[in-house]
Order: sequence, then C-alpha cells, then structure tokens
Amino acid sequence: MEKEAKIYVAGHNGMVGSSLVRELNRQGYSNLLLRTSKDLDLRQQNQVEDFFEMEKPDYVFLAAAKVGGIMANSTYPADFMYDNIMMEMNVIHSAWKYHAKKLLFLGSSCIYPKLASQPIKEESLLTSALEPTNEAYALAKISGLKYCEYLNRQHGTDFISAMPTNLYGPNDNYHPQNSHVLPALLRRFHEAKVSNSPSVTIWGTGTPLREFLYVDDLAEACVFLMNIYHGSETVNIGTGKELSIKELAYQIKRVIGYEGKVLFDDSKPDGTPRKLLDVSKLTQMGWSYKTELEVGIRLAYEDYLSHAIRTER
Repeated sequence: MEKEAKIYVAGHNGMVGSSLVRELNRQGYSNLLLRTSKDLDLRQQNQVEDFFEMEKPDYVFLAAAKVGGIMANSTYPADFMYDNIMMEMNVIHSAWKYHAKKLLFLGSSCIYPKLASQPIKEESLLTSALEPTNEAYALAKISGLKYCEYLNRQHGTDFISAMPTNLYGPNDNYHPQNSHVLPALLRRFHEAKVSNSPSVTIWGTGTPLREFLYVDDLAEACVFLMNIYHGSETVNIGTGKELSIKELAYQIKRVIGYEGKVLFDDSKPDGTPRKLLDVSKLTQMGWSYKTELEVGIRLAYEDYLSHAIRTER
C-alpha cells in the first residue's frame, strides 16, 4: 500500500477496527477514511454506494461486524445473519464497483466445522457441520469470504480474507451478556473482587480448548497481508497455542488478584470442544504473533479498568 493512498477502515470504532487505525498510523498511513455507524449505515446499500462513489478508497479493511458470545449468538441468530451479510455484501460489492485496488475481509475462526481436524487448516472450510450456537454468524462470514473469492474469479479483483482466532484487547466489549469469554471473565472476576463475592460461576465444564490473540497483533498481521498476500484462499491468524477455559479462568483470576472460588456450571453449553488454528501458512509468509497471553491479559485488564471508570462517569 502506498503511504498516501486512501484507506477505508470499516468498523473503526470497534476493537479490531480501532486497532487497525492505530497500526496504520504507526506505519505512516495517514490518509484514512473513517465513518461511524451513525454517519454510514453499512446495512443500507444506497448509503454505502454513495460513500464509495464519493470517496473512492484505494484500499479497504472490512472489520465492521455484529459480534457476540454464545448467549448473544444463540438468542439473536436472525440479527447476526442479516446485519453481517448486509454489511459485508454492500461493502465488498461497492469496493469492486468503484475499483478499490485491494480489500481485506475479516472473518472468524467459527467459520470452520465444529469437529474439524485440529489444528484447523484453511482447507477445512465447508467440510462438515458448523457449531450450532454460532451457525448464523458463521454462515454470514462464509458468505463474505466466498463473495471475495468469486469476485476474484469472475472479475480479477484482489480481495483477500483473513480468519482470526479468538481476539481480546483494548476497546473490547465487556457487556455482561453479549461479550466473548475473555472480556466476560475479566469483568466477572473484577466485579467479584470488588464485591468480595465468595465465588465466580462460569458456564460449561471448563474443558473446551481455545486460542487467544491480542488484537494489536492481529492488526499488524492484517497490514502485513494487505501488503504481501494475493490469493482467494483465506489465511488463518492466530498464535498456534491453546489452553482450556478453566486454565484461562485461573490465569485471569491471578492477574486480577481475586481470591474466591471458581465454579463451573456444566448444565450450560460448552460450545466447540476444541478450536486451534493451523497458522503455518502465515508463519511461512514471515509473520508470527508477539504478545504472550498473560501480558495481553494484563493490558486488557488495564483497558477494562479505564472502560469501567469512563462508564461510571
């Protein structure tokens, strides 16, 4: 990417989008196009087309998405499917129509089958059934990456897709019901510490294995891919390391300094039993993660504390 090029970051207020903006600025890209959802509703085709026709961005990072944890995905599957498909299709289509040089579409590791061979290779996509609890979101993301692939095939575009593992870090969503597991646990353990609660109860058995990537590492990988990768096959972005939800809970407990008990409610769903990405493709290109989990959790907790203070005000 040329330093002076027009770069549109869709979803710049979210955790991933805001991290992309920081990374692009750090690398000297200053001509960034940013719009809030109030200024530009990506679900509305006419608004998106008007924006692209007027601004004609050279490069597009598509980080806008409706996201949430198991509870949110299970409760609002229609919303997750509609909002995400509409946003993706409108942005990707307009990027093609108005001749963007390149687009990077950000998906999610939940696109892969529930029982995919581990670690999950990119070619595992669509080989068997999805995890039911986030099927709607996964189908929307699969639609986005396939549309990029089909545009490349039919129209010769240079639209690429990246599939990050579970993300966390600054500007995360700490909502008590709609957040992902790591930020949800940060909040739960912090509130238990403040209130001197004797225990914290966590959904499921604690046995599922998960991989976590600090969001600033993801942003660096995305800029890296935008500059060097050309191809229709998605690229996994992760650490290649995993730990159980139980191990994660105790690690967060230590970072926060909570001294009560940790209980597990096995009447609640676990979700996918194991989800580790095979990141060998990206590693062979020359990129690997930098932020170890405990360091990242401490940074995320600092962000949560500042978030809590802002919310209280």
